[in-house]
Amino acid sequence: MALLNREQPLHLFAPAGLEEIIQLQLKVASTTLPFPLIFHPLEKEGLILEDSKFTVETFHTQHRIPCWGFLIREKKDPRKVDKEKAVQHHIPSAYYQSLKAGYDYTSKDGSVIYNDQVTIPNSPARSYAYCADTLYDERLATIAKDVTMIYHEATYLNGMEERATARFHSTTSQAATIALKANAGGLLLGHFSSKFEELHDYLKEALEVFPNTQLAIEGVTFKI
Repeated sequence: MALLNREQPLHLFAPAGLEEIIQLQLKVASTTLPFPLIFHPLEKEGLILEDSKFTVETFHTQHRIPCWGFLIREKKDPRKVDKEKAVQHHIPSAYYQSLKAGYDYTSKDGSVIYNDQVTIPNSPARSYAYCADTLYDERLATIAKDVTMIYHEATYLNGMEERATARFHSTTSQAATIALKANAGGLLLGHFSSKFEELHDYLKEALEVFPNTQLAIEGVTFKI
């Protein structure tokens, strides 16, 4: 980021032990960052960030070392203002936010302009759940309920459930089952074992359980 001329503060939310590792690396490399690095140790589940457009929550995943997942939810008003119709009804722009929230407008003479006369439904708010390294845990399906997209690791193929459990990882069908139980819109599958050179079987096995599955390949962008 320094090479990209970053100057604004960088907020990092991660397990507490990572701060010491980062500081040690910076010290050994005699590196001075040109921007403030603000570390936020993750200590409990819940909301960690909120602004006018989205929220970010964090949750535990089940791994052999502390691991956390993240749930990002977009904020959207339920309605969109049809500006042409709002102007035709002489509604001041100061009332547009109320219209977006679904309220009617009452003019000075007492006449009521109903909300659906000057607004249209907004598109659904999007959401994304990132489930870090974890063994199969149905609690994640509850956390990620109805998300637009969920990322779930799938280190192993079917038939390797015992190894996956022993190493706190998941199989393709287990990941797809979490997406199915969560009623997710789509599934991104990742964290593939380096023992497998081809990834076709990962996708094939997951698709048998959850049809809208894609492989999270490095460098590929996915639209939510």
